[in-house]
Amino acid sequence: MIIIKIGGGSEIHWEYIAQNLKRFTNKNKVVIVHGASTLRDSIGNKLNVHTQTVVSPSGISSVYTDDKALEVFLMAYAGVANKTIVAQLLKHAIPAVGLTGVDGKLWTARAKPDLFVKEGNKVRLLRNNHTGRVETVNASLLKSILDEGYVPVITAPAITESGNIVNTDNDWATAVTAGALHAQSILYLFEAAGLLKDFSDPNSVISHIDKHALQLYFPHAQGRMKKKLLGAQEAFKRGVKQIYFGDGRIKNPIDSALSGNGTIIS
Repeated sequence: MIIIKIGGGSEIHWEYIAQNLKRFTNKNKVVIVHGASTLRDSIGNKLNVHTQTVVSPSGISSVYTDDKALEVFLMAYAGVANKTIVAQLLKHAIPAVGLTGVDGKLWTARAKPDLFVKEGNKVRLLRNNHTGRVETVNASLLKSILDEGYVPVITAPAITESGNIVNTDNDWATAVTAGALHAQSILYLFEAAGLLKDFSDPNSVISHIDKHALQLYFPHAQGRMKKKLLGAQEAFKRGVKQIYFGDGRIKNPIDSALSGNGTIIS
């Protein structure tokens, strides 16, 4: 089994992914987790609800999610993106089933209503933040879907034990999901050829990383890439054996990444 996490950038080529995935799912059980950040921003701008990206004191970027932002998030991730992706996969005869972390309590998260953010040299507290970190996965639900031959296509949000919907980090949720399903591998597809040594040089791909030295590569990570590395660290703690970073813009992106044309962490 492999978990494939696909980013939400505008250049992600779902047609290429679907073509490659059709061949891949004939021999492998696959769970897909996807983002929708570009679509979220586009819908939010049309509704005059602009994405508020903040940075934690430790330098990790995230999105502040108030009531209006959560509504936009649901429109983009759970609505337009998830169902459009499922339809795309069905066109290629891939038996996709779209889910969010809310459905069947698939992803249960611990709420983090208070968020410390860094602004210049100051740190301030933001309240009423509808976010949370996934802690448990309804693995039996996913196994039932997989055993019936379907491909789960999952995205945020998650849900708390008390039944509140919360935005959550898909990269972290991917790691927890992999651990719950005892998956050996995770493949991340995004808008780069892998982890870059120099963000300004698209050819500076780091081909291999020792998982025990992963912390040394955080200085090379820009923006949300840091969250992918944090997710990778958590995935290894939960029993994952290898993680691949690959290019979601090219033909045969799955085959390419798994054959080493990207970054392999092991």
